[in-house]
Formats: sequence, C-alpha cells, structure tokens
Amino acid sequence: MLGTFLDHQWKAFWRSKNKGGTIATQIFIGIIVVYLLGVAFFLGFGMEAFITQFFPGKDVFTVFNGVILYYFAADFLMRMQLQELPTLSIVPYLHLKIPKQKIVNFLNTRALFSAFNVLPLFLFLPFCATAISDVYDSFTALMYVVSILSLTVFNNYAALYIKRRSIQNLKIVPLVFLLIIALGLLEYFKVFSISAISNRVFGFVTTYPLAGFGFTLFAVLTYQLNARYLRSNLYVEELSKNEAKKTSTDYPFLDRFGEIGTLVALELKLILRNKRSRSAVTMSLLFLFYGFLFYKKELLDQDKLELMLFASVFMTGNCISIYGQFMFGWQSSHFDGLMANKIDIRNFIKAKFLMFTLFSTFTTLIACLYGFLSWKILVIQFAAYLYNIGIGTVIVLYFATRNYRSMDLSKGSTFNFQGVGASQWVLGLPYFLAPYVILLPFSLSGAPYWGFIALGACGLTACLTREFWVSFIVNEFNKRKHKITEGFREKS
Repeated sequence: MLGTFLDHQWKAFWRSKNKGGTIATQIFIGIIVVYLLGVAFFLGFGMEAFITQFFPGKDVFTVFNGVILYYFAADFLMRMQLQELPTLSIVPYLHLKIPKQKIVNFLNTRALFSAFNVLPLFLFLPFCATAISDVYDSFTALMYVVSILSLTVFNNYAALYIKRRSIQNLKIVPLVFLLIIALGLLEYFKVFSISAISNRVFGFVTTYPLAGFGFTLFAVLTYQLNARYLRSNLYVEELSKNEAKKTSTDYPFLDRFGEIGTLVALELKLILRNKRSRSAVTMSLLFLFYGFLFYKKELLDQDKLELMLFASVFMTGNCISIYGQFMFGWQSSHFDGLMANKIDIRNFIKAKFLMFTLFSTFTTLIACLYGFLSWKILVIQFAAYLYNIGIGTVIVLYFATRNYRSMDLSKGSTFNFQGVGASQWVLGLPYFLAPYVILLPFSLSGAPYWGFIALGACGLTACLTREFWVSFIVNEFNKRKHKITEGFREKS
C-alpha cells in the first residue's frame, strides 16, 4: 500500500500544471541540503578539534554533552517554521476499502523523509563513532547514537503534532511562542542553563548507557500521539465539519474605526485562516529574538547605538516588512470582488495603515523586554517604532501599488517564491537605508541620541500628516489598479 500511495503522488506530480516551477524549486532546495549536509559532515569529523580550539581548557565531552540539547532546541524551532506537513489527498481514499491505519502509517512514515532528520546523523555520528567509542566503549557510543536518533524522531513528530493542532486551534501558536520567549529569557538571564541540563542528562547516559532508551520512549509516545490524532481526524464527516467551522475572530476594539475596522478584521481573519499568511506572521514574530544577536553590552557601553538600529527597525517593524512586502497580493484571489464591491478605496488604504500600526505596536511591546538589558535599547526601539508606523508603512504601501503577482495562500512560505517580484527585492533598500540617512549626520558629529530624536520626529511627523500620505497612496493605487487586477488574474 505504501508503494501505491507513492506511485499516486508521483503521477500527480508529473501531471501537475506547475511541475516546471516545482522541479526548479526542488533542485534549488536539494543544492542547499547537500551543502548543509557537507558542512555538517565536516563539522562532525572535526568536532573534537573544533571544541579544543574554541573552548580551550574545557573537557571535550562536557562541551559536546552540553551542546546536544541546544542543537535540538534550535532544531525544533527551525522545524516549526520550515518543516512542511506531509500531505496526501485523503478524501478519495476514505471512500475506498483502505484501512485508515495504512493511510496514517503512510503519512507518519513520509514525515521521516526530511533533511532535518538526516542532519544530526552527519553532525553527531562521526564524533560518536570516533571520540566516544575510543574513550568509553562501543556500547556507550551506540547508546549516544540511539539517543540522538530518538531526539530527532521526537522533534519530528512533536513539531508536526503542534502544527496540526494549531490548524484547528489557533490559540496554540501564541501559547507556544510565549513559552519559547519565556524559556529564552530564563536562559538569557541565567535562571537555568540548557547546556548544564544537557551535560547532566548525557553525563548520566555515559554512566548508565541504557538510560538512552528514555529518549526512545519519548519518541515512540510522540509517534503514537500523532497517529492517534490523525486516526481521529480521518473521517469525511470530520473533515467536512472542520471545513465548515468558522473561527470566532470578532474584534470589538476595531468597531470604533467603522468600515476601516471591519476591513482590518477581515484581513486578520485572512491571516489566521490561510497557511502562507499565517506562516509569514509567525516568522516575523520569531525574528524578535534578533535582539540577542545585536544588542551587545560593549556596544551599549560605548554608545555605538547606530550599530543596533537595523535590528530595532527590523524587530519593531518585521510584520510590516515581511507581511507588507506582498501587500494586495494576499487578496489576489478575490481582488476582482473587492474592486467590484462598494468599498471606499481611501478606507481600504487606511485599513492597511491601521493594521500595520497595530502589528508594529504589538511587536514593539514585546521587544520592550530588551529594556531590562539597558534603557538605551528602549530609546532606539521607540525611535524605530515611530519610523516604522510613520515612514515605513508609506514605503511598503507605495511598493505595494507596483505588485502585480498573485499568490496561493494555501501553500507555506518556506522556499516559496510565488508572488516575489522586483518590487519585493527593491523594497528593502529604502526601507532599511532611510533610517541611516536620517541618523548618519548626527552619528558622525558625535550626537547619536539627537539622531534618534530626529528619526523619531520624522516618523511622528509622517504619522501626523498621514492624511496626505493616504491620499498619495490612493492616487498611486488608482493609477495602477487595473494593471494590478489584470496581474492577479494570471495565476503563477
């Protein structure tokens, strides 16, 4: 039966109308995967030397043990964003005399064929086969391999389970995101250490190798959890019920904005109900962790604040830049209906401004947690926030009037270049360079704080003159709305 399913999918692929673009994408992804596997293989064989070089004076096995859970924590985050759910057109098979367990087994087995599941083998196995087996014994090395394979399988099915559940219950996504933020902050402020926990756990495996089967138990449980969930949702009636079910996404606080608030609420529903838009917003929220890379104590102490401006602009406006770069394209499937409807274009554009302001305000409030590191970060972020809601939104919507590419919202955003055109590539230049144009004269004169005041003032001025900018965008939109509509009719 597994061969039959694979044969059907193979035929569906070659009979697909867009197989040319799919093949090109798969080749591109394949090249990246081969490169990453090569790098992992190189790191795996040279890991002992690298640890000795970068961690002089520390025990190699202590460092290695401490890295393992770190790796799988990062692996889980990457899977949540990049790993696709294994798919199969289930409904036709449900009418046939095929046991549902076989369909479930196929979906779960297919989920194992992922680059994420191969990468740990190339990275950790060489070290286990050489260093661990030499210092300890072959059985201990084998149990390390079992532990790593089990953690890989656990991550694989845990990520898939959460993603599947989040499709039916949208509340899971923010809860998982908040949990990740909380753990990251606890780690950053040294409340606990993942490295210390990892070292202790795998130190125990070194002493008692059979303890490695504990990870296997967790892997089996997550597999069974996935299988049970799939079995309980493989009924035609259940599928129909899920399709008909409407998510309650009424936002009373938007009622005060009238028609503009209604348009914002409709777009929020579009984001939550479609895979690609939901992925884009989720990705932008994950980029809030950028601060841990850019906000360095030595830069703050030396008042080199301009070096942290990019991170602040990106974090406080990542929803604007990531989601906004495809603006109007999100509604390409029903854009004709919007244009034929009695919608005031001015209110339509104002709704975009309001939505971007809400997005930026939300991400800025979360990013304010970095203020615990230094009050200077709050100065940078507040200036960046005013820039984003004032100037950044205008730049994004201006380029949106030059976006003529349609999008399929049912597909994920990972390695999906549908809807990407010249406007998306050019957008980043003025968006991220404009703050430096304002800040640079003050920074060169040794007055960076005045530069941030000027940046915030420019953003605030743009906010206060928003009616002018709305009129400007409306005029640009009206000039090109027929070309935009025509472009959206051509499905890429």
